[in-house]
Amino acid sequence: MRAPSARRTVLAGALAVSLLSVSSSALADAPGDRPQAGSLVLIGGALKESNTQVYGEIIKRAGGSGARIGIITAASVPESQDPHAGDPDLCSNSACNGAYYAGLFERHGAADAQWIPLDIDHVANADSDAVVAQVESMTGFFFGGGDQYRYVTTLLRGEAHRDSKVLAAIRAKLARGAVVAGSSAGAQIVSGPDMVSGGESYEGLRDGSAPGYFDDPTRLGYIPEGGFGFLRSGLVDTHTGAYGREGRALRLASDTGHDRVYGLEENTALVVDRPGSAREHLSVLGPNGVAVLDLRDARAHDSEDGWSLRRARYSYLTDGDQYDARTWTPRVHPSKQPLNPVGTVPVPADTDVFSSAANPDGVPYGFRTTARALASTRAQNGATATTFESGPRFTVTFTKARGFAAFTSDGTDARSLLSLRIDIAPR
Repeated sequence: MRAPSARRTVLAGALAVSLLSVSSSALADAPGDRPQAGSLVLIGGALKESNTQVYGEIIKRAGGSGARIGIITAASVPESQDPHAGDPDLCSNSACNGAYYAGLFERHGAADAQWIPLDIDHVANADSDAVVAQVESMTGFFFGGGDQYRYVTTLLRGEAHRDSKVLAAIRAKLARGAVVAGSSAGAQIVSGPDMVSGGESYEGLRDGSAPGYFDDPTRLGYIPEGGFGFLRSGLVDTHTGAYGREGRALRLASDTGHDRVYGLEENTALVVDRPGSAREHLSVLGPNGVAVLDLRDARAHDSEDGWSLRRARYSYLTDGDQYDARTWTPRVHPSKQPLNPVGTVPVPADTDVFSSAANPDGVPYGFRTTARALASTRAQNGATATTFESGPRFTVTFTKARGFAAFTSDGTDARSLLSLRIDIAPR
């Protein structure tokens, strides 16, 4: 099994996109507005086979040793479009990826894991009573990576994105307490309105966002109707630090009127209990973290020089940290202590803050690296970093403004960050 590329994915086959605005009244009537009693386990992509912490959490929430996991990989290409479909070592299609994840869940302790036979070549299965019965027998679900628009095409119906029978059954299971997990595109698809459909940070900052799905993988696009609507307290992005997506997330949120984004990191989960309810509660599980981008006080401006954003806030929550979506309150795990920086080393220069795909020498996590370096020094209260691309070149300013706090696990280096001010401007 060969994992699909999440950064440079283009839909294979003819998938016509009809993207019409949805009225607020239509959204209010959408099934995703109903609170759920179950939970979500959302991974930012690149989930390692050895991540017993995350696999174990999904299985525990699905019933432990009795867990029955339904695997949905419709974001992958179907067998008909995979030139390596007959090679188990190279294949990367819906069926072989489904078998891969089913085997992993069983090795991690699930009683049973089964592929749910859905993909863009078998859209009719999403309304099959036999497949619905298979779904009803499961205690949890895992959505694999690939391209989230294939999930829209496979499981949603019409301009209003009504549920197929299979999606309606999964939604009902979630409401009754089941766990729904997903990685990369499988995490993106839980989004409500304005789900991101592709794009890079620099092009997003330069050109803005537009509704649609585009063959140009650098163009920032979004689906106004959204995905499944399981999580609506913020936009969702994945592979955030590894692919430098903080810029595109801030631009999309600003353009579409959202005031919060959950930026999920690779091999790490955002666990959401009671999604959609007044008691929605989030926690972080894994070796990296989750960025929470807060735009409540942010102000965007367009000028001849380019787009700018002032007074956004960036928090970075790590393993064990919790977050109350209703009150916007983070709670850092008690094992971490407030950081009192003693170092005087200046923050290293960063000329590729969004880890550009165009930079042959680029390294991931540039934005997070600068933020943590600033938090770990007492020599500076602010630092700047720039985009790799120019025309214009964007400058990101990080500031330890009022309300900022950092926490450490080793007494020296910043681990979790709260409310670091972010400003973006062209130059």
